[in-house]
Amino acid sequence: MNDPIEDSGDYSRTEPLHLTVPDASYGRRLDQVLAELLPQHSRNRLQAWVREGCVEVDGKLEAEPKRKLLGGERLTINEPHDARTSAEQPEDIPLNIVFEDETLLVINKPAGLVVHPGSGNWSGTMMNALLHHAPALAEVPRAGIVHRLDKETSGLLVVAKTLEAQTDLVRQLQARTVRRQYQAIAAGVIKRDGGIDSSIGRHPVQRTKMAVVPENRGGKPALTWFRVMENFPYCTYVECSLETGRTHQIRVHMASIGHPLVGDQVYGKPNPRLPAFHRQALHATRLGLVHPLTGLKVQWEVPMPEDMRNLLDTLRYG
Repeated sequence: MNDPIEDSGDYSRTEPLHLTVPDASYGRRLDQVLAELLPQHSRNRLQAWVREGCVEVDGKLEAEPKRKLLGGERLTINEPHDARTSAEQPEDIPLNIVFEDETLLVINKPAGLVVHPGSGNWSGTMMNALLHHAPALAEVPRAGIVHRLDKETSGLLVVAKTLEAQTDLVRQLQARTVRRQYQAIAAGVIKRDGGIDSSIGRHPVQRTKMAVVPENRGGKPALTWFRVMENFPYCTYVECSLETGRTHQIRVHMASIGHPLVGDQVYGKPNPRLPAFHRQALHATRLGLVHPLTGLKVQWEVPMPEDMRNLLDTLRYG
């Protein structure tokens, strides 16, 4: 569940690169064509450039790497330059390590820490911290990161310390066998437990946001279960479990049923009845998976952070 990428404009770029899509590329994906036209860059990097708004198709920004091309389109690539060098640099940033062995790292990420470098956040990220803590992670793609949390979401993340472990964890995520549970405080009174089975995709107009989007329009299947833990006059403390891991999934799903998370400035609306909170009230409290080396089921749990505990106390006691 990633935060939308914000472009602060504080990094330089090279001169735009102009390319023409070969006619023979009819029906092929944008990222596939870019990878062929720019073989010096990895496909993952090119996909990231598209999502970050670095690629124009016939003069219009395109944020979907899987867009099908017709051939003959004019591509403009505004390649990020200097700022990317800091994305791969170790930085002495404290990490709250819950578990570590020769294969895995489990981190309790604080709110406010960006997981992976991106536009406007090229340094000071969890990836920079990981490279300082375990320099060998420089040999693993994305420093072993296999899933993310939004910048302002706190809680558990697993990091692979070897390429073999990373491959195994990615397969577990794809097979939906990684168990992730979250604590959240949602606006409005939710009376009963339930599930939200609605596909999620890029917002058709506001491209830095996600939305409930039909699968025939680019949405991907997404399923969230929620359990009511405690009711208050104007909001509800819930525990959410993910069957899938789409970007902003819990935030989008809860907003789609009229219960955006307290403090969510992207998917919620101002409500004077709700207590003020500086971030979305969302915490990844429990993480379970199969250990890639031992084959045993393992699970970690961390308590709700102080800011959310204080929010609950305010709701309970005024």
